[in-house]
Amino acid sequence: MATLRSDTEVVRELLDRAGRTYARDAEITLKDTPEPLFQLLVLAMLLSARISAEIATQAARELFAAGWRTPESMVRAPRGQVIAALKRGRYSRYDESTATRLRKAAERVRDEYDGDLRGLAERSGHDEKAAARLLQEFDGIGPVGAEIFLREVQDTWTWLRPHLDERTLAGATELQLPRDPDALTELAGASEMAPLAAALVRVTLDSKLRDEVLAAPG
Repeated sequence: MATLRSDTEVVRELLDRAGRTYARDAEITLKDTPEPLFQLLVLAMLLSARISAEIATQAARELFAAGWRTPESMVRAPRGQVIAALKRGRYSRYDESTATRLRKAAERVRDEYDGDLRGLAERSGHDEKAAARLLQEFDGIGPVGAEIFLREVQDTWTWLRPHLDERTLAGATELQLPRDPDALTELAGASEMAPLAAALVRVTLDSKLRDEVLAAPG
């Protein structure tokens, strides 16, 4: 007879199998400095499109490998080369419109925040709803993109923790975990909320992952 697994065991199994942020997949070493925060904005924009996360993170890696890791470098990047990098990342369906939006976003970070998105955190007054509104001022960042950014940055901008939106809580429901963010924080540990959020999103996208986590021995 199968043994009923505890919520703690389910969360640990989930983190072991899928507890990596999308920033990590894009090879962003996330910290509270201008360069990685801009890279996360780029990634959030790429992930916002109706395209797989694998392709979006691959496209981000191509952009960063080409040297466009800061707002200024993205502004100066030749449009044709940006489109080529996106195509190498298999982001071809949205390559031209995304190239335009990346430049506009870089210009906005440069002009509105002096090249440093820590200014967005300050301007928001460390309020997550205000931060989401400010993020949506970037062309190409809608509600989905803002949530992606906030989920991923919460272990860096700790004033956001726990930031678990409806998408992540849907993943918790599929794993029969509590939907209360504080309860999930206690299960995972406060320092692992971004990996947990990413893992819960993956559950909503991958029924095989869900079934494997639930079926794993206790």
